[in-house]
Amino acid sequence: MSQRDVKQRIDSVKNIRKITSAMQMVAAARLRRAEQRIAALRPYAGAIRRMTRQAAEAAGGEVGGNPILQEHEQERTVAILLVTGDRGLAGAFNSQIIRAGLRAAEEYEAAGQGVVFYGVGRRGVSSLVFRKLEPAGAYTGFTDRPAYADARRIAEDLMSAYVDGAVDRVEVFYNGYVSPLVQEVREEVLLPLQKATIDEAIAEVADEEVLHHALVEYEPDPAVILQRLIPDYIEISLFRALLESTASEHGARMTAMQSASDNAGEVIEDLTLEMNRARQAEITQEIMEVVAGAESLS
Repeated sequence: MSQRDVKQRIDSVKNIRKITSAMQMVAAARLRRAEQRIAALRPYAGAIRRMTRQAAEAAGGEVGGNPILQEHEQERTVAILLVTGDRGLAGAFNSQIIRAGLRAAEEYEAAGQGVVFYGVGRRGVSSLVFRKLEPAGAYTGFTDRPAYADARRIAEDLMSAYVDGAVDRVEVFYNGYVSPLVQEVREEVLLPLQKATIDEAIAEVADEEVLHHALVEYEPDPAVILQRLIPDYIEISLFRALLESTASEHGARMTAMQSASDNAGEVIEDLTLEMNRARQAEITQEIMEVVAGAESLS
């Protein structure tokens, strides 16, 4: 490879490094905003959970009358919701969710159960379509900044499918945000919300909350209030998953672009060394030609 060719390759890699560095900075800025949204959601999510606990405790035996809380006698069909991103260039962020969902689907099918897929994000939806697994619900175009309305739309479709008996169980797969460097695949059962799950949540209440538990009077009765709170509970759970997935995506993309920039720097160093060697070889060749010419004249 000539010195000119090496220089052109160095210029190309430098341009790529500029792009990856810019994408890294954009991802870092979006990650900070996503972290702020997760932090802002926690008080509201905690309040909904606390009210749901209290209403379930007050409703007592009437909890079982809510169709969303009722387990179906048999789990013939399982709905799997894959939460991915609309874009790539984020390392294994999308692929690990798709692999986890497909692996779970194989296990359910091996047990004789049917599987229905729902997909969030263009990457997940296109992957399902490519595998001829047409999703029952496809939700795209908002994964960079999901809104609560997006979670409500998805939750309404899933709750309708469950109440109508189209599915008997709903699971969601998403990337849980741990840190910019660490995202973990999480699998959560979204429906049914068994009474045991709420009873467990009641038992987790902190001692000081129990000590200062105020007497609450419900109007209308707690079963009616619980029926209104349960959809909010599911919507909040989905919204939290969407926000965590968004933060994970930005963290994964920031890490991937940083790694790409570092690799580009190493390639530039190697190419620069190669160019210097080529230049040195050319200079040495020229010196040898001059010396050979001088010797031929003497």
